[in-house]
Amino acid sequence: AVVSTQSTGGCADRSCFDLNAHATAASTKFVAQQRLDIPVSREVVEVSLNKAVIGKAFKKAAGAVSGAIANLTDSQKEAMKEQLESGNPYKVVLEGGEECEVTPAMVSGIKTVIRTEHVREFVPNVIEPSFGIGRILYCILECNFKVRENDEKRTWLNLPPLIAPTKCSVLPLSSNEQFTPYVEKISADLRKLGIPNKVDDSSGAIGRRYARTDEIGIPFGITVDFDTIKLNSVTVRERNTCSQIRVPLDEVTELVNRLCLDQTSWNDAKLNYPEFTSQETV
Repeated sequence: AVVSTQSTGGCADRSCFDLNAHATAASTKFVAQQRLDIPVSREVVEVSLNKAVIGKAFKKAAGAVSGAIANLTDSQKEAMKEQLESGNPYKVVLEGGEECEVTPAMVSGIKTVIRTEHVREFVPNVIEPSFGIGRILYCILECNFKVRENDEKRTWLNLPPLIAPTKCSVLPLSSNEQFTPYVEKISADLRKLGIPNKVDDSSGAIGRRYARTDEIGIPFGITVDFDTIKLNSVTVRERNTCSQIRVPLDEVTELVNRLCLDQTSWNDAKLNYPEFTSQETV
């Protein structure tokens, strides 16, 4: 599957749709205010209502009718003035779509006045960014899921050491009890450096246990074997290449720490330590 970087988030231009919808539903203005450095004067059309007549005619709907009239544009108010002066009612539409007739008796006057504004009101446009942690994690897993060449059953996660939840595995070569103290000390030393690690001392071939750690994206693996007892050294395995080097016990945790912090590379480590091919002690 191909995952686009656009899948990790969205950025919606909602303009002023949501605020206008909320304002309509709540019968409340949702506006921002900007104080003007220089006051602005402009002509507006004001409608004076005879509230007693409107209240008697529309009862509970009187407030909605008054609001609908107040929300008319200046041109609509001018049209209403002309129609009322001719003796005809003017129809206003309420929020629910209902039409109501405003008669000349309900309006005491419509006139144009000069209004000086010191504050500008406006409905802000809204940009709505959206970043879901689920999307981001999915993309990380999808883009880092790998299959070993010529072996579809061997899958692995190519998680960079900096973001891998578990940085290192500690594996005894077998269930030999002599390995246990070394495994416990290495794991404890890694924890002291703040390196999350996983000990896998389960039964089974070492190759199968390597494969299990690869599947969950552990970038490095330390293996305790018989040469550890004799030579005081362990092997360090790199997940991506499956290559291994032999490192002295007193240097291994610091090496893994530098590898996890991206302070040194695996290629540099291979130059400083001998490559491991097989045990000297059998």
